[in-house]
Amino acid sequence: MSRGATGWCCLVFWLPACVAAHGLRIHDYLYFQVLSPGDIRYIFTATPAKDFGGIFHTRYEQIHLVPAEPPEACGELSNGFFIQDQIALVERGGCSFLSKTKVVQEHGGRAVIISDNAVDNDSFYVEMIQDSTQRTADIPALFLLGRDGYMIRRSLEQHGLPWAIISIPVNVTSIPTFELLQPPWTFW
Repeated sequence: MSRGATGWCCLVFWLPACVAAHGLRIHDYLYFQVLSPGDIRYIFTATPAKDFGGIFHTRYEQIHLVPAEPPEACGELSNGFFIQDQIALVERGGCSFLSKTKVVQEHGGRAVIISDNAVDNDSFYVEMIQDSTQRTADIPALFLLGRDGYMIRRSLEQHGLPWAIISIPVNVTSIPTFELLQPPWTFW
């Protein structure tokens, strides 16, 4: 999808006419804004898991986005205490999306954002689906582009910070297009 005037129409408002005109498959997108650190103060786009996980019943104005240790979150987290009542940032790989979500939920996380492990991925969203174990998860699970996840983690490392502060979910339809600060590396 190009980001001309019509592309921005689809990206920001997801108007049914726009979807029909381009023959695009409808995706649900969820947006969050990094409030701190300031060098990545952008609105990021994520996609919710297709057939597992919960939904956001509350808008969190300021909540910590804590990178999991180890990053793939396939077992016990060494920083699980910091994830309790916060949102975990996890990397794809090593185990199923549902397994990662379960680990974060068991550590008391309110949600998990799983970024692609391909750090050059700045445009392809993976559809997160249930694994074959028949387990369930109650917290929201979101997929984030690899480049976005990498840039968030890199900024935290550069600033020596253990987490970012985010607002989630963000209603982008209430933000004027000229104020919609999206990461500059994701423009097509």
